[in-house]
Amino acid sequence: QVQLVESGGGLVQAGGSLRLSCAFSERTFVLYHMGWFRQTPGQGREFVGAIGWRESRFYTADSVNGRFTISRDNAKNTVNLQMNSLKPEDTAVYYCAARRISANGALSSGLGYEYWGQGTQVTVSS
Repeated sequence: QVQLVESGGGLVQAGGSLRLSCAFSERTFVLYHMGWFRQTPGQGREFVGAIGWRESRFYTADSVNGRFTISRDNAKNTVNLQMNSLKPEDTAVYYCAARRISANGALSSGLGYEYWGQGTQVTVSS
């Protein structure tokens, strides 16, 4: 059973940076695309970005484009979300998620993701 564990959340001032990490527990990491989502109270989960299994290409939502980047290290079974120029509206619980590369549907859809982490809180103060 795959387990995902996020770390790196916390409190930061607007304009600051945070780096979230997600550890994948199994050796099958390269069989999965990895995504990041976030959720605020009373709202559904919002797609933040995703990275394919090849490490070389990532995608981000318009709301974070140019500020957030995603990387992965297939040797260490980790995926990272680097968040720069943070804004108060980035405040949320952030989740990493894994979907098999064979899964159908868009990377931005949460429905295709098979495993989810427990989430880590990011709070951006104004």
